[in-house]
Amino acid sequence: MEMQIGEFIRLRREIHSQPELAFEEHRTAALVAAKLEGWGYRVERNIGGTGVVGQLVRGNGTKRLGLRADMDALPINEASGTEWTSQRPGVMHACGHDGHTAMLLAAARDLAQNDTFEGSLNLIFQPAEEGGGGALRMIEDGLFDRYPCDAVFAMHNMPGIPQGHLVFREGSAAASSDYATITLHGVGGHGAIPHKAIDPVVAASSIVMALQTVVSRNVDPLQMAVVTVGALNAGKANNVIPASATMELSVRALDREVRGMLERRIKAIVQAQAESYGLTADIAWRTGYCVLVNTPAETAFARAIGVELVGVAAVTPQGPALTGSEDFAFMLERVPGSYLLIGNGDGDSAGACMVHNPGYDFNDQNIAVGAAYWSLLVARFLCA
Repeated sequence: MEMQIGEFIRLRREIHSQPELAFEEHRTAALVAAKLEGWGYRVERNIGGTGVVGQLVRGNGTKRLGLRADMDALPINEASGTEWTSQRPGVMHACGHDGHTAMLLAAARDLAQNDTFEGSLNLIFQPAEEGGGGALRMIEDGLFDRYPCDAVFAMHNMPGIPQGHLVFREGSAAASSDYATITLHGVGGHGAIPHKAIDPVVAASSIVMALQTVVSRNVDPLQMAVVTVGALNAGKANNVIPASATMELSVRALDREVRGMLERRIKAIVQAQAESYGLTADIAWRTGYCVLVNTPAETAFARAIGVELVGVAAVTPQGPALTGSEDFAFMLERVPGSYLLIGNGDGDSAGACMVHNPGYDFNDQNIAVGAAYWSLLVARFLCA
């Protein structure tokens, strides 16, 4: 496969130069589907919008395996300076989904050309991971009804880790993500006559500080939680007390019980604080991604494949959890499996630039490693 990997580096760069946002991955999905069909996979398009599944069934084996790659890009202006830089202003592959797609496609061709497994292999190319919940859309559209899986796996690159190094984690591996818009309704007035008004700015300021006690005083110190007030908008003039103020919150947790508690405490604090200042508060709570939980047996299996492929020195058996979120979590709520990381590069290497950054680019050396990992995992899971 190494001698043929150049084709997939070129393919990755082609996808990179033509990025597509969530649920707009028509060109990428068509490319993926055409490749899979050419290699003999049974292909279904437009699952959950622009999702693609390629299925290969071999022999009489009854085991069923799912491998997932994401395809969408981000609304960022690219500044990587590469020859294959985005040709679409304001859109770029700033998270490496082009590389994830290329890795799985390289493995797909390798697997189609050999008879090292028996059973059903389901390759899932998912849209809209970046906040669109494409995994959930595919599931709701019947993904696992039509393509049942005994286990499902996914891989994501991670800058700051040596290129090709594999990181595994049993248990909670990525945080949930929920969002809230809080609108405080007061009474506007002249800045020189504050007693004639009910100031939502002062109330909002108090709420910002009070919300910090949710993490420091309501969450077990051994647990993780984040409550971030990312926006506070109120008024336009220095001598006018506005009638309302709006706050935008991002809320994350690594435990399902903590996640629920955060919602309850935030809502209670906001209402109590607003009432204490004589205002009313509206809270629009938006549920995002759930906690990503890697199951023990499948993570142990995935870890063993990593050690077999790259050796103990290039494997972190139990890495730290991520406070970011990942919608593969929805698949893991329904099917056992595991989500692993592959290092994109560290130190001064080009691959060390963090994801969601205009200067980021996927490390093409990982296509060979990632494809080899998927091929070995399939051979061991669906052993003939």
